[in-house]
Amino acid sequence: MAGLQTQAPELPGWTHVYSGKVRDLYVPEGATQEDADLVLVVASDRISAYDFVLASEIPDKGKVLTQLSLWWFSQLAGIPHHVVSTDVPEAVAGRAMVCKKLAMFPIECIARGYLTGSGLLEYRESGTVCSLPLPEGLRDGSRLEPPIFTPSAKAEVGEHDENITYAEVEERIGEGPADELRRLTLELYTRAEDIARARGIILADTKVEFGIDPADGTITLGDEVLTPDSSRFWDAETYRPGQAQPSFDKQYVRDWLTGPESGWDRSSGAEPPALPAEVVERTRARYIEAYERITGRIFAA
Repeated sequence: MAGLQTQAPELPGWTHVYSGKVRDLYVPEGATQEDADLVLVVASDRISAYDFVLASEIPDKGKVLTQLSLWWFSQLAGIPHHVVSTDVPEAVAGRAMVCKKLAMFPIECIARGYLTGSGLLEYRESGTVCSLPLPEGLRDGSRLEPPIFTPSAKAEVGEHDENITYAEVEERIGEGPADELRRLTLELYTRAEDIARARGIILADTKVEFGIDPADGTITLGDEVLTPDSSRFWDAETYRPGQAQPSFDKQYVRDWLTGPESGWDRSSGAEPPALPAEVVERTRARYIEAYERITGRIFAA
């Protein structure tokens, strides 16, 4: 996880146990990471690109991710989720959730409703996405009907996740759990795609994670859900199949890093430079726009 330098804040009543690219995890004071039933999930303002956590942060990004996730959890009635409470320490208000601790599946559950990104690259080479055959003649941004389940195996932090077939999911976690993960992922995507489309947003694809609730064995939605960090959102008004679509995420960051102004060579192994103020502000605005257009609410920092 190259570049991660930000120290997680100390929070009264909670003990820090882990930091990922974006989130910091805490357990109740006095509990160990192994025996805790609850975990405090705090979304920082860190941003990652090309497997580096950048030195620059995006103000309010963690609040957008948390508040948008909470909104989506409330829309997805019938799909169990891990959120217990938003009664959190004042220092992380708006960017933290108290959640059930789940036994997470080692699978990234990805639903694709449109052909783009790594799926498009594979399709152009073999006519498949995650070994699933697709019709001929599809273009960048073509809609996939029905949407497809394209899982990946979770990699170590700082490494790329590995696309795997559905058969490999069955081998890793069993036929029953694999079928339920696929069903829940596609149900979640279909419902969210309808909701987003009614607000002028296309949900091209999304990545979600599930775990088992130790209390009753229920397969439960965890982590974040349907945010610009885990999903590809497009503006329905500007959507044009056959070309790359502008997305509501860290596109400005990626474009600047790989452009001539940054002076950064992605293949060098060197850490990326700090982001210019303009790129930081445009990225922040894009995240907030996604939140406001999807939820219909004004973002309150």
